[in-house]
Amino acid sequence: ITLIGPHRDDLVLLLGDLPAKGYASHGESWSYALALRLASARLLRDESKTGDPIVILDDVFAELDAGRRDRLASLVADNEQVIITAAVSEDVPTSLKATVFEVSEGSVTRV
Repeated sequence: ITLIGPHRDDLVLLLGDLPAKGYASHGESWSYALALRLASARLLRDESKTGDPIVILDDVFAELDAGRRDRLASLVADNEQVIITAAVSEDVPTSLKATVFEVSEGSVTRV
């Protein structure tokens, strides 16, 4: 275990004037985490000489209302590869439904 380095840095996120840790709701905390992941994907995309990273969204739309779903869809739509999992297909905005596969009882079917 090392005692110095970037893994030891603290990142303080504010919700207004208050620290998000301890004051943010579940949805707000979740949105902060998603925003940080999307920002890191954007940084990789902007700095990479080998192409876009693969963006994997594992059932994230279930946690969002319709407006936030649409905004998230617009944020990731221009990435080269976006892989989305969803327990309920209606949770995924139609703008992101390019090639859809359904997994049921151990079988994978293209829809």
